[in-house]
Amino acid sequence: MIVDDEEMVIASIRAFLHLETDYEIQAFTNPEQAAQFAGQRPVDVAISDYLMPRMNGIQLLNRVKESQPEASRVLLTGHADKQSAIQAINQVALFQYLEKPWDNDQLLLVVRSGVERARLFRDLRKKVEELDSAHSSLKDVQKRLVQAFL
Repeated sequence: MIVDDEEMVIASIRAFLHLETDYEIQAFTNPEQAAQFAGQRPVDVAISDYLMPRMNGIQLLNRVKESQPEASRVLLTGHADKQSAIQAINQVALFQYLEKPWDNDQLLLVVRSGVERARLFRDLRKKVEELDSAHSSLKDVQKRLVQAFL
């Protein structure tokens, strides 16, 4: 998912990723629509511009974090502001911080790594849920065995 209030940025990143990957790419110029989308559909990587009207990138990525904690969150900014980077890292567990103009090779590496990270986290969550379920089943069997011998 790419979110930037500049259509040119979205078009550029989308075209590049279409050429280099087979990922499904959703793009938004409106951060509220992007947040709504992330609340309804799985997102592996959320790339957001920092300065946008109505909602900044940190606010948007925080909403993505709430709805999809496994999603890799990337802040893209034209302003080399270390304070906003630190704020983003602390508030939204930022995966990566990229400056405009971005390097396409770095962007591709970040997106691929972010997708892999998100999928690994989802797999891990699923395995933990399976282990919890198996543990509950074993506890139930253990309880019935103890009751059978009393």
